[in-house]
Amino acid sequence: MLYPFEAMAGHSKWANIKHRKGRADAAKGKAFSRVAKEIISAVKQGGPDPKANTKLKLAIDKAKAANFPNENIERNIKKASSADQSDYTEMTYELYGHGGVGIIAQVMTDNKNRIASEMRIATNKKGGSVATPGSVAFNFEEKGVIQIPKSAAKEESLFLLATEAGAEDFDSAEDLFLVITSANELFNVRDKITEQGIACAEANLEMIPKIYVDCDEKTAKANMALIEWIENLDDVDAVFHNMQI
Repeated sequence: MLYPFEAMAGHSKWANIKHRKGRADAAKGKAFSRVAKEIISAVKQGGPDPKANTKLKLAIDKAKAANFPNENIERNIKKASSADQSDYTEMTYELYGHGGVGIIAQVMTDNKNRIASEMRIATNKKGGSVATPGSVAFNFEEKGVIQIPKSAAKEESLFLLATEAGAEDFDSAEDLFLVITSANELFNVRDKITEQGIACAEANLEMIPKIYVDCDEKTAKANMALIEWIENLDDVDAVFHNMQI
């Protein structure tokens, strides 16, 4: 359901998205690394022709949504065709942080043992624990999130366009409008918006918490230290949490 703009005043539902995007250069580097690995993995599994390889077509769509240069797309397709190029395994790590906060780390790795060791080191150094699969993820929903600079569109017209395109929710955060979609409608809605000449800054799948956890300042700092440690691991592409910022 899309809510009237008035109901969104003061709304902080998407604060975690903005926080995760806060270090812009680092976030962009992670996004580029992720799509490059997804392209390589798709080619390894289904060949270099996106017309015959649905997974590769989706990876290319995601790359373009992240503003990944076309020449880099082609380079990674060629790179994946080399027998020397390792394949990547997509994994999700679920962790418990401090104060009952849930953390999800999305990983693509060519070495499962390495990332398992790095996760153990993270919790040994910064606290928390690796959780059993499903024990954290049940409290999150995968949604499409399209970020549009406020300079690119008027709020009311974008709201109406997003509604007609099939978006589920709409919000704003600082200098961005956020259009929320179901996971499988992300690129369809993005395309309908860009067809109207409105530039999208990013279009990504995000794990959105169903319930947030309030923490005192000490617990919040401890969680952020753990989250930032995990974010800095080379194989980790995105980290989501349900701590109320």
